[in-house]
Amino acid sequence: MTEHEVMAPETSVLTKAPEGRDTPGAREATQVRLRPAGLQQSPAAVTVAARTRTATPAPTAAVTSPPSPAGAGRRVLEGAFGLLEAVELAGEAGLTRLAAECGLPKSTAHRLLEQLAELGAVERHRGNYRMGPQMFHLGHRWQPHPALRSAARQPVRELAERTGVAVGVCTLWKGHVLVLDWAAGKEAEPSAATCRGMTWSWRTAAGKVLMAAAGPTALPGPDPASWLREAADIRARGAAFDREELMPGVCCTAVPLYGRPGQPPLASLCVVTDPAHHLPRLAHAAARTAKVIGMGLRGR
Repeated sequence: MTEHEVMAPETSVLTKAPEGRDTPGAREATQVRLRPAGLQQSPAAVTVAARTRTATPAPTAAVTSPPSPAGAGRRVLEGAFGLLEAVELAGEAGLTRLAAECGLPKSTAHRLLEQLAELGAVERHRGNYRMGPQMFHLGHRWQPHPALRSAARQPVRELAERTGVAVGVCTLWKGHVLVLDWAAGKEAEPSAATCRGMTWSWRTAAGKVLMAAAGPTALPGPDPASWLREAADIRARGAAFDREELMPGVCCTAVPLYGRPGQPPLASLCVVTDPAHHLPRLAHAAARTAKVIGMGLRGR
């Protein structure tokens, strides 16, 4: 340094060693002598007396999570089931109509419909889509209790043989009666021989006995003025009757079929016949069979 240079005062900074590192080097302080800013600084102006240094960690970048695969899969399922419901309601429809009813882009609807067609859930027909055979097959296997069909099969056939009429096991779904199992006796009408898998109105005896047990809140649409009184009568006598109310020449009676005491009925046991038969007597026979089926369910 020449005599014309001004010696600036030095500043000493004493820093403490990082905690948790109990080594002789770590316990030593780091002393740094710095010149004030703005003055010329030689390499010897800064001396480090510590044997170790502690590096300042670099800032960590924010991590963004990728989209959830579960959420994407749910949206695909919702789109596929929405298209199936739209096909069911339409019977048969084209891509543009189905996409519009489901609120899907046409490209997305087309991709899902083609995948459903490959699985047999829908089928292509003259440029449109309609329900496929796989849905028919899967739908007939559904039941409200895993052992209902097996527990009911033999008692239902025995009741049909004793009475000579048609006997069915039905359940209620979204205001419609689904026929789960069916057996036709010797006196049954030919049209009653193939009712398994059919869908009826809830206003049949098979539907009314279940709707009465479910209460007025389950009734689709506005409550008919006479329904509350009729539902109370059905609960009181334990059976519902349909005397040619929906179809001329066809009468029906149905009783509830319980799985467990105190629980709502799983299904109804119905008997379909002509006006010549005595419905209260058939209802009594059906009630005995329903008890046998219920006991079989509780034992499984």
